[in-house]
Amino acid sequence: MKEDIDKKSVDLCALYGEPEAVILANGDYPTHPIPSQILANAPYVVCCDGGADTYIAQGHVPNIIIGDGDSLSEENRRKYSHILHHISDQETNDQTKAVNFLMEQGKKNIVIVGATGKREDHTLGNISLLIDYMRAGANVRTFTDYCVFIPCRHTHTFSSQPGKQVSIINFGAHGLRGEGLVYPLSDFTNWWQGTLNECTGTEFTVHAEGEYLVVINY
Repeated sequence: MKEDIDKKSVDLCALYGEPEAVILANGDYPTHPIPSQILANAPYVVCCDGGADTYIAQGHVPNIIIGDGDSLSEENRRKYSHILHHISDQETNDQTKAVNFLMEQGKKNIVIVGATGKREDHTLGNISLLIDYMRAGANVRTFTDYCVFIPCRHTHTFSSQPGKQVSIINFGAHGLRGEGLVYPLSDFTNWWQGTLNECTGTEFTVHAEGEYLVVINY
């Protein structure tokens, strides 16, 4: 079983690129082996504010903690003040602050974990922001305990397996058309319309002009 999990993790990383950095957001701490292994193997870890508390409790020390410090424990705020990058800007969330910081450091190949759970409004915000990060030039994707979110522009082909569950969330793209999927794609106007699709073979292609999110379940 462990070998199967390791292979899935390696395949996903190979497909979307080995990350230069991993952002641990302050949602549910990852428990699935795939995001857990990605976090464990990360060459550079940025924790979003209170996300550092759980990471530190697990016996790790992040490279940097980013945020306004409002959800970080007082003990860790004092103990790790030397790696706390305090940003009080309320016009962006901590996940975006972390992405911007990494981009400024020249790190554009970024994986985000721990971005979902706890609060649904934060979850929706964190997912929708992936499109903004792509527009800024980041190669970013979010791994949850169930799936990977990949922001895309124009036509893309993905390796897959028959029966794998896939969703396409449209962000204004036109001419949406799929190959290797059970159900046809169209220019969806609501997020739910592109959900619950399924692969028919070992790859699928999304043809489009514009931006959309691909969600691939493990």
